[in-house]
Amino acid sequence: MSLENEIRTKLMIALEPTRLDVVNESELHAGHRSSPGTGESHFRLIVVSPRFTGVSRVGRHRLINEALAEELKGRLHALAVHAHAPDEPITQ
Repeated sequence: MSLENEIRTKLMIALEPTRLDVVNESELHAGHRSSPGTGESHFRLIVVSPRFTGVSRVGRHRLINEALAEELKGRLHALAVHAHAPDEPITQ
């Protein structure tokens, strides 16, 4: 399974989002010193979930990082996160 699909699957299970955008931005980092060159290392997320209601920004990031702990230890090099509760405006 691709890393993008693993991210999507794990976040769908952990957060039950109403919106989940998983954008592979690895090509933007090709050739950078710390880029592993795998084509699946840098991702941007937009996650809207009821689980984020009343949770701080840091708490939301922690929930995402917990769901993706294994990926963050290995193949996932960088993750840009935009996490919102359903009643909040979406920023990018």
